[in-house]
Amino acid sequence: MRTGVHRRTMATTDEVMLCEFFIERESVVPEHSHMNDQVGYVIYGKLEMTIGDMVQICDPGDSYAIPGGVVHSARALQDTLAIDSFSPPRNDYRTEAR
Repeated sequence: MRTGVHRRTMATTDEVMLCEFFIERESVVPEHSHMNDQVGYVIYGKLEMTIGDMVQICDPGDSYAIPGGVVHSARALQDTLAIDSFSPPRNDYRTEAR
């Protein structure tokens, strides 16, 4: 992961993967895309999500959906804990972050 972005892969089946992300205030997940559908929600904090051309501020309890192949990024406006699921599972997230 990137500086200030911490991932914990929680559970995986053949079809879906659940991950927890702790993103430190002002840390950025840069623009990227992947073939996996991604849906998530904010547990605490505040996250600025850019999905395609749309910018969305996510507060606790807010959710987001990112279809596979869509360019997206995120910036933590506060220390943030988010839960994301990926379908199909991301091969690069199959092992625990150290």
